[in-house]
Amino acid sequence: MGKQVLGPHVVGQRIVVRRVLHGEVGPSGGPAMTDLLGICTAWGADVCVVQPDSGPAVTIALADIVSGKPVPPRPSLRHRVSSREAQLRALALWPGLEIQPLGDWTLRRSPTSQARRANSVLAMGPSGVADDYERVVEFYGSSPAQRPIAAVLPDSAEDELFRSHGWVLESHDADTIFQLAGVARALRSLAASPTPVELVEATPQHVTARIGDVASGVAAYDRGWVGFRSIEVSPDQRRQGLGLAIMGALLDWGAERGATTAYLQVLGDNTPAIALYEGLGFTEHHRYRYLAE
Repeated sequence: MGKQVLGPHVVGQRIVVRRVLHGEVGPSGGPAMTDLLGICTAWGADVCVVQPDSGPAVTIALADIVSGKPVPPRPSLRHRVSSREAQLRALALWPGLEIQPLGDWTLRRSPTSQARRANSVLAMGPSGVADDYERVVEFYGSSPAQRPIAAVLPDSAEDELFRSHGWVLESHDADTIFQLAGVARALRSLAASPTPVELVEATPQHVTARIGDVASGVAAYDRGWVGFRSIEVSPDQRRQGLGLAIMGALLDWGAERGATTAYLQVLGDNTPAIALYEGLGFTEHHRYRYLAE
């Protein structure tokens, strides 16, 4: 019956159950069966109850269960956003960014910043353009001081494409982790800080937070998301909660504008920063790397 993985212990968990439909005939001439996915809300001596994502709860006789198993929780709405869409949201962190679409790729160049995120082609998924590679080289080749760089998902078709043209890792940095969190969850994790934080808005959607000349950070708001970059604390002032004070001020700023999702990006080998952000509820959405000509 395959019920060894099911039982009272799955109450409250998301499960998938295959069950017999009495009175109906399946394609092979035997009993018809159907699968049901949902949260197990009750498990008794003879029946279990499953609440699907929509519609009323379904009561199933245990004798009718052919197989079943627990399945991972359904990803939150924010985690169902594609890697490309998440990266496009993050463009808000770079005011004045020069952006040119190349099919579903995005060419990025900043007149004020040398950061890779602001000066690379965002190539996550097929571009849909036949000469995409040549046009990337042409775009960045128009600026002699700028090295062509591509942001790609590890081991993707785009990763393979650029490597096939001799591109290599842009640096010895680990892959970058794009993390997401609920704003309310992150704020609940932060204790109130007595340290005053100065907020300076460059635009209504872009702000810099500072604690004197020892700590700072940047945030941007766009379509319900607030993102952070350049969260920095002077080496001799670390482990005093200044970074958390900056994050708290920036989260409050985003929440005041209606943000419900927060995001940031951190190198995969920056263990202390990852631990700090995980403590605020940030979890990995995707990883990416930079390749250069």
